[in-house]
Amino acid sequence: MLAALLIDVNNIVAMERLVAVMWDGKAPATAVRQVQDAVSGLRRNLAACGAPGSLISTRRGGYQIHLAPDQLDLLEFDHARSLAERHNAPSDTAVALRRALACWRGTALVDISSRVLELDAARLNEKRADTHKQCLGIELDLGRHREVIEELTALLRDSPYDEQVAEHLMVALYRCRRQGEALQVYERLRRTLADELGVDPTPPIQALHQRILTADPSLAAPVPASGSSDNPPESPDAPATGPATSMAMPVRQLPLDVPDFVGRAEALAEVAALLDGPAPNRARVAVIVGGPGVGKSCLVTHAARLASATFPDGQLYLNLAATSDEPRDPGLMLAEALRALSIAGSAIPSGLSERAALYRSLLADRRMLVVLDDAGHADQVVPLLPGADGCAVLITSRTLLTQLPGARHIDLDVLSPAEARELFTGIVGRPRVERESAEADAILDCCGNLPLAIRIASAKLTGRPAWSLRVLRERIEDESRRLAELRIGDLSVRASVELSLRLLPADAVRALSLLGLLGAYTLPGWVVGPLLDRADAEEVLDTLVDASLVRLTSTDATGQPRYRLHDLIRTCAVEIAAPLPATEKRDAIIRVLSTWLDLAGRGTERLPAGLLTAAPGSAPRRSLPDAVVDRMMADPVSWFDAERDNLLGAVKLAVDWGLDELAWELAAGPVTYYDHLCLYQDWEHGHRLALDAAEATGNVRGASVLLRGLGQLHIYRDEFDGATHALESSVGRCQDGGDKRGEALSVAMLGTVSRVQGHYDEAVERVEQALAIAVAEGDRHLEAQLSCAMAVMRLMQDELDEAESWFDGALRQARALDDGHRVAVVLRRFSRLHDRRGDPDEALRCLWQALATFEELADERCAAYTLLEVGRVYAGQHDRARATPALERAADLFHRHGDRQDEAACWQLIGDLDAAAGLHDLARRHRDRALRLWQTIGDTHLTKAPTPPSSP
Repeated sequence: MLAALLIDVNNIVAMERLVAVMWDGKAPATAVRQVQDAVSGLRRNLAACGAPGSLISTRRGGYQIHLAPDQLDLLEFDHARSLAERHNAPSDTAVALRRALACWRGTALVDISSRVLELDAARLNEKRADTHKQCLGIELDLGRHREVIEELTALLRDSPYDEQVAEHLMVALYRCRRQGEALQVYERLRRTLADELGVDPTPPIQALHQRILTADPSLAAPVPASGSSDNPPESPDAPATGPATSMAMPVRQLPLDVPDFVGRAEALAEVAALLDGPAPNRARVAVIVGGPGVGKSCLVTHAARLASATFPDGQLYLNLAATSDEPRDPGLMLAEALRALSIAGSAIPSGLSERAALYRSLLADRRMLVVLDDAGHADQVVPLLPGADGCAVLITSRTLLTQLPGARHIDLDVLSPAEARELFTGIVGRPRVERESAEADAILDCCGNLPLAIRIASAKLTGRPAWSLRVLRERIEDESRRLAELRIGDLSVRASVELSLRLLPADAVRALSLLGLLGAYTLPGWVVGPLLDRADAEEVLDTLVDASLVRLTSTDATGQPRYRLHDLIRTCAVEIAAPLPATEKRDAIIRVLSTWLDLAGRGTERLPAGLLTAAPGSAPRRSLPDAVVDRMMADPVSWFDAERDNLLGAVKLAVDWGLDELAWELAAGPVTYYDHLCLYQDWEHGHRLALDAAEATGNVRGASVLLRGLGQLHIYRDEFDGATHALESSVGRCQDGGDKRGEALSVAMLGTVSRVQGHYDEAVERVEQALAIAVAEGDRHLEAQLSCAMAVMRLMQDELDEAESWFDGALRQARALDDGHRVAVVLRRFSRLHDRRGDPDEALRCLWQALATFEELADERCAAYTLLEVGRVYAGQHDRARATPALERAADLFHRHGDRQDEAACWQLIGDLDAAAGLHDLARRHRDRALRLWQTIGDTHLTKAPTPPSSP
């Protein structure tokens, strides 16, 4: 869906095209509705990533995604191509085309499976190939024949019939005095065309072949215009000459390039754009920032070598050694630079400012690239910055150098999974990797796609050819041994991290060590405060971020920044924390967990009332400032969405540290959120983790709450034996602990099980028992729910007047409590009574009102029940046209949430409507579908449409 919208970015994409894209011509009857649901889901996902809500807009007949030119690689590519067409100078055109090509990171739409989009992908790939050929042709005409040979060779390998590419390659090879290889290119092309296509090369390339054979002088490289910075001519007849410069010999200090450099296309493109772009009255400065071992120096060296032709007066390289025991003094660095610029002895001034002034003067009229590797702080860098606009500076640092005015900071993260595998394969060897593909993936996962770790692991395998990949995987999958294993020679992940730690103040090191104890999660920034037990922890967190030891990953939908430790840095952090007293670490964990518990409670208070919410236990609660909480909880669902993984992680952390009271409260705290959004897997996972801990320690209260929550889950999943067992166990524990409200809830839920199984007398008895407890305890919310349940039971027993009385009472109670969700539930149930009394219009009025509330609250399960009732009312009026869409939508929601019984009821009713309309084949298919669903849950009453389970 997203690909289809982006292909036609800023244009309306018709609904018909979206249906075709998603189903390749085999669209179901519900395709339009499913497209609408997919767009809604896409909007939610984009919003969770921080995109504005207006990014995708609904238009007549379709949808439109709105993006600025710098937000999409395709738009950037087209913009750069457009700029290239407007340039008059070939060199400027080539630069623009290179910028366009830098937007690409592989084949277009490579992970999208849609025949409809294959044509678009082919069109885009063809446009890229044409751009690449155009760029290489211009660069060849500019005399850059040496630089283009490798790319032309790769292009011809991918497109062996492309005579234009072959022609360019022949000319480039000839101009490099490689006449024999140029002739071999022609011969391979001729044989390929003859053997596979049965044709000869076209006359132009045949003529070029003849000109190479006769050493035609016109094939020599063109002579650049006066003042041009393009490469000088080089031909078999005329030796090359260097570019004009005021220096006797250009400085060429760049380290050797990394031969197996992979990926980093986006960062390289950003560096290239900076180096090529204008910077009036100042040098262009880029700071490549990243954590230990992320590959900053490799990237800068590779980028500097790619840009070397742009700086004909040379490239200076200075290692500032900020992370070593003795960081280099800027005065000594200036002396080193001046010597490289042919200033020696007494000609080098003694003072720092004088040296800096002379350095700037020498570079004033030169076009030079300065690389400053491993910088620690701005004071170390500023004296080494040239002032000339013909120069540029590339800096690597583990720390943000925000004090450098006008500098562009480029944040470097670990490799993508594809890039990591490419690097690993290039070092270890493709046959070896392909033999143990799964082991290779496991090794890369242990390395966290960190280039340094991958190089160490690869080097170990290269030096041990008899090892299988499984041997290394087994040695590094144990996190306690991983850092020791990821070391070879002078390379060590642990040592690389320790170099960063020595630059940190003590409180930052302590914060990092405690952060490691929280596990492999993306964390909100507030956790550092409770960990350190201080309110002003933001500066400590900023220090860790600036040092690239903690990574700022995003800002969530509530406006909270999210942070993460790389897995290997987290392992180092755990090692640092090991010597700390156990009580100190336990207290820090309790402070963080008690803050999460308080926030979960605050968020639940802002959600529609849910009766599964348990009264607080004895676990501690720690509050953040009210202003902070109010900002986070402005949209409580968004907060719960952002913290889903962390809340489950908090339960596990509490269990691991033996904090059973915190464990059960943290598991039960989000249950209202889980309930409304039907997040059954999260619900069950947290409850079972905490239940094991509660039962192991004899925590009766916690066990009763968790068993009740699991019982409700069993009801939703039509697992009634499991529900009965869990709820009866909950009742027993409630009675042991004197928890009357909990007992009433569990008994009422047992009544739901009895009702759904058709045991109506037993169901009434249990509801009456629960209602008596609720009234005695003064729990009006529970009383309102149980009054509605009693009304349903009387309705099922055909006692319509008594049912109406109970419904009226439940509705009054819910409205008095200002409980909109409960009002909607009662209205949904009340609609059945109206329909039974022959008033379908009033029934539908209740249902539409209830549905609006459930959709506003994003309660999909209750919305599904309501749609099922809508379908039933319309079916009773023999209105198949209105009943079927409502029932299909309800069935889709029930299917999504694993409710097989109610899904079956939908398909059975749809089948009955089909049969009444004479569509017997369609009716049979829908009834068979219902039958299969009922059989999976062992329902023997296969022809009735069961009543939906009661939801709190």
